[in-house]
Amino acid sequence: MSASQGYSRLEQGSFLLMLVLVSVLFFFLLKPFFSPVFWACVITILFYPLYQLLQDRWNSRNLAALATLAVCIVVGVAPMLFLIKAMVGEGQEVYQLVQSGELDPAKYLDKVREGFPFVQGFLDRFNIDLSLIKETLTKSAGTVSRWAAQNTLSIGQNMLQFFVSLALMLYLVFFLFRDGPMLIDLLIRALPMGDERERHLFNKFAEVTRATVKGNLVVAIIQGSLGGIIFALLGIKGAVFWGAVMVLLSLIPVVGASLIWGPVAIYLFAVGSWEKGLILTAFGAGIIGLVDNLLRPILVGRDTKLPDYLVLLSTLGGFALFGMNGFVIGPLVAVLFIAFWQIFILDFNSESESSESVDPDSENSEAKAGGESPQDKSD
Repeated sequence: MSASQGYSRLEQGSFLLMLVLVSVLFFFLLKPFFSPVFWACVITILFYPLYQLLQDRWNSRNLAALATLAVCIVVGVAPMLFLIKAMVGEGQEVYQLVQSGELDPAKYLDKVREGFPFVQGFLDRFNIDLSLIKETLTKSAGTVSRWAAQNTLSIGQNMLQFFVSLALMLYLVFFLFRDGPMLIDLLIRALPMGDERERHLFNKFAEVTRATVKGNLVVAIIQGSLGGIIFALLGIKGAVFWGAVMVLLSLIPVVGASLIWGPVAIYLFAVGSWEKGLILTAFGAGIIGLVDNLLRPILVGRDTKLPDYLVLLSTLGGFALFGMNGFVIGPLVAVLFIAFWQIFILDFNSESESSESVDPDSENSEAKAGGESPQDKSD
């Protein structure tokens, strides 16, 4: 090896090392803005078909991006701001009720036990201490309400930071609408995985993001809204707050909003409000519960839907690692995991199998090398 070749390899290795270091530093630089950047990408993916339609009609990227951004604000941002404002007020009210003792789960449990005497016998049969359950519920209610109040209060106290993040997200959405295809092409040219594989992965990313948000977020918002409406009609305090809690619980598969309206219905039956209990049970099981089964297949589509157990595990894991962003990131990571393994199985295994298959030309060359033709072998 010549000295020039050694220097070129050293230069190439040094450049690649610096490329990795600068890239890692750049990602750490953007880490504080992860949520605005992530949701800017999600919103762009969701509304990009509208942007393409407007761009084809007006033949102006800037005008189409501005119009699509205005639609995003009206459809997504304005309702979110209204919900946050309502949650801040009602979250503090629920917290004060828990602190004053007016909202005490232990009292509600006593009323359920009085309304359904067989509950005490069931607990005694399995040696379950009711006082321990009451103490756990009281502590849990205080912890949950304190967490909710602190978080809603922190939103109110840090409105400047919230609006800065919101403005940054909308600013990025505009440029992602306008320059998104160019950025995708640059990434495809830069990544060393093969253009076809990269396009397949980018398409899968967009497809799963769109399906996850539409299939989970939209369904959760509808279920939580229906739950808040029925709570308000039945005169249950904190209807907006509990509706927002049902939205969050509806993001988790299997669990759903029934964890809120179910115990409330049982309490209404226990205190003798049979009419309200029947209305809430019928509405919860017949309308709220069926929203998922009716809308999710339409919004998600069967081709991109993960198995139920994988959706549950990836969503819970996403919540644990990424917080509220996890309901999108968790299933997305799971689908990309499957996509990468599918590419590996189809491409690399097929290549290895084809290389191991018998090649007639190589067989002929081996025969000639041994001084024997295929005809001689047959003879």
